[in-house]
Amino acid sequence: MSSNMTRIPPAEVTGIYGAMVKVFAKKMMGRVPESVGVLWNNPAVMKDAMGIGRKTESWSELDRDLASYAAMAAAATIGCSFCLDFNYFMGHNHGLDATKIREVPRWREATVFSPVERRVMDYAEAASQTPPAVTDELSDALLADLGPAALVELAARVAFMNMSARMNVALGIHSEEFADACGLPPLAERPTAREAVGDTA
Repeated sequence: MSSNMTRIPPAEVTGIYGAMVKVFAKKMMGRVPESVGVLWNNPAVMKDAMGIGRKTESWSELDRDLASYAAMAAAATIGCSFCLDFNYFMGHNHGLDATKIREVPRWREATVFSPVERRVMDYAEAASQTPPAVTDELSDALLADLGPAALVELAARVAFMNMSARMNVALGIHSEEFADACGLPPLAERPTAREAVGDTA
């Protein structure tokens, strides 16, 4: 990714906190993403956003696989290539089934997901619409599937991904190909709206 693809030029990451950010990034991803420089233009915003992200990792009511599928389905709905690539990379590192996780962008057409997994991704997509389009029927089904604590966590994880994904898209932050660097097969392509409903022309 070249820095001229972002809408705000990356700033040099400096200072004690900047050094900590770079160490953390290298430990997690093997290198410092160029997107860190974009967010470093406002270190307070980046620090608080990263803090929320770290706190979400301590939540445990929702199954880790379901949480990953939900985050990726929300990112695919919004169109955040950085979020999709990063979550694919992290899911692989956490031992998720790469065959399944790479199919999340086209989960409606894929045959590898269970009914509960499909409902979770349906919820993530619906909650990521503007305005949100979660139905009582879908919520009731997931309440029965997951229980109230996990459903609250699902809603919160999708909301946090919406914050991150919409910010990245608005700033012009794109995939930095972490998954490709690990030799993972490419993510499945999300169907276009026309493909999803069928070509009736």
